[in-house]
Amino acid sequence: MEGNQTSVTEFLLVGFQLSPRMRVLLFGLFSLFYAFTLLGNGVILGLISLDSRLHTPMYFFLSNLATVDIAYACNTVPQMLVNLLSPTQPISFTGCLTQTFLFLIFALTESFLLVVMSYDRYVAICLPLRYSIIMNWKVCLTLAVTCWAVGVLLSLVHLLLLLPLPFCGPQKVNHFFCELLAVLKLACADTHLNKIVIMAAVVLVLLGPVSTIVVSYGHILHAILKIQSGEGRWKAFSTCSSHLCVVGIFYGTAIIMYAGPQHGDTQEQKKYLLLFHSLFNPMLNPLIYSLRNREVNAALRRRLEKQRPS
Repeated sequence: MEGNQTSVTEFLLVGFQLSPRMRVLLFGLFSLFYAFTLLGNGVILGLISLDSRLHTPMYFFLSNLATVDIAYACNTVPQMLVNLLSPTQPISFTGCLTQTFLFLIFALTESFLLVVMSYDRYVAICLPLRYSIIMNWKVCLTLAVTCWAVGVLLSLVHLLLLLPLPFCGPQKVNHFFCELLAVLKLACADTHLNKIVIMAAVVLVLLGPVSTIVVSYGHILHAILKIQSGEGRWKAFSTCSSHLCVVGIFYGTAIIMYAGPQHGDTQEQKKYLLLFHSLFNPMLNPLIYSLRNREVNAALRRRLEKQRPS
């Protein structure tokens, strides 16, 4: 990236058009949500690490998801909080592209992790006698590393296509963080190739995984209906319902954001959708898994009982 190619050395994040009083109110509210995100996912990670009964493939992948959610929120929320109090506070060109790159890594990794988690549930319910053989620790580790590696590599493709573009003004990013499409709009060069790669990524990372998950859960539902006992059906369904909730929230907002129309008066609506995606989704994930999961609740009770004085 040559200096004579890029005259813009910093960007201003437009964020949300709000009154000063509303900015202060949202700063307090979003700070609270951010704290809950870190606390909730931290508790999930702590429980899985400390409780040997949770040392299973399902919770191994859940710990990876909690790690992604923490990193996801830490990448976008602090900058948003700064901009709520100081709307004219700039972000450096390097800092902006770094934020874009990290956002893509965590978003792509989470997408692939959700597919792997659906496969884990498929094997557990449809092939229970072979579960320990198919989902051994070597396979689980390979799947997790693959999710992270593919997330990094695909994000690197977007970054390498973004770096050569000249940015000669304006320097206002119409978003609360350096989101890829918002940054591309500021490039004073043809971004046709970038948009083609983004659309290909949408098919690969959103529509492809959703189709795979739908097929997996079709087989899972068929297997659950074959279970004779009501208790067995409920137990099987309860292990999948939490994952389905997370899948619906994650892919629903992502598909609207990137597979929907990218022009018109929907920019502000998509900005709020991505706020939900970046702030509320990572906060809701541990709540969904803890409230609807007996094993997580039992592990939490065991840890709290150990902390009580005898």
